[in-house]
Amino acid sequence: MAPIVQVRRVDVPGLPFPEGTDLLQVVWCPYAHGTYCYPLPLVYWRDSRAIREVGPTPAPAAAGLPDGWYPAPCVVHPEQVTEYPRSDLSWDLEDALEDRAEALLAETGLRYSSHLADAPGIKLGGYPGWRQEPCWPDCETCGGRMEHLLTVTEGEFNNESWRTWLPEEDRATEETETRRLWESEAFNPTLLDTCGINVYVFECRTCPHRPIGHWSDR
Repeated sequence: MAPIVQVRRVDVPGLPFPEGTDLLQVVWCPYAHGTYCYPLPLVYWRDSRAIREVGPTPAPAAAGLPDGWYPAPCVVHPEQVTEYPRSDLSWDLEDALEDRAEALLAETGLRYSSHLADAPGIKLGGYPGWRQEPCWPDCETCGGRMEHLLTVTEGEFNNESWRTWLPEEDRATEETETRRLWESEAFNPTLLDTCGINVYVFECRTCPHRPIGHWSDR
């Protein structure tokens, strides 16, 4: 199993942790699963006080993991942002907002879908950045629609979304050209190479044992 994300409760106050836990850990099996050859994620909610000795993480090469499907070690600095649905926007609401979106584009050059809707990149909560049609899984226990927990993707922005979603501290004068943005560390800080596959992890917050689901697209 490859470690993907570890986040402490104190760093993400907007994320509902199960009672008695303060640490979220997500790992996945990086080998190809299913028709679309996606990794298989697992979610662990833990009490950090119950963790004793922590063993060393095996080097990817020593563990025999496939290249590109495990992230480079890095420190996470979570930032809470406000986002809005894109692919999950209802047809009625999309029609109602059409004039405002066109006026915004004319005044600022910003497109709702690229610059103001769902945030791109790796994120906890919010709306999935679907590349294809939305595919929300239902809980196998209660039948209710699951909540989005995590998106893992190899790119933090694209040639349009960087204008509003690239952090200010990562904006250098020499990186304002799209070509150089792709080459910047900010584009893919984890060095993932998932062949363009986005991995979405979901959970049911109604059921006490918090069952998970997942989906992938490209």
